[in-house]
Amino acid sequence: MVHVDEAGVECCRPDGLVERVTWRDLRAVTIETNDTGPRGSDFFWILEGEESGCLIPMGAQGEAELLTRLQKLPNFDNQALIAASACAENRRFVCWTRPEA
Repeated sequence: MVHVDEAGVECCRPDGLVERVTWRDLRAVTIETNDTGPRGSDFFWILEGEESGCLIPMGAQGEAELLTRLQKLPNFDNQALIAASACAENRRFVCWTRPEA
């Protein structure tokens, strides 16, 4: 399950582990795909922070809200998202990186 709020993103995994990254700390948004679909999970959001991050499988409860918020990031690459959605190989797609100050 994914919870999105003004502070950041929290992912509660089935094993009880809770991962969190704040918007202020977010450094990159990447999608990782693999060749296990449709039998297994083959699409993961990777939210990388300075000190923390979240790994979120496609279809997680709250993913629609997450996507809506991610697409508001400046220069979010929707073409990378589209390419990842169509991919059935072991690849990574960078959708956003924080600009250097």
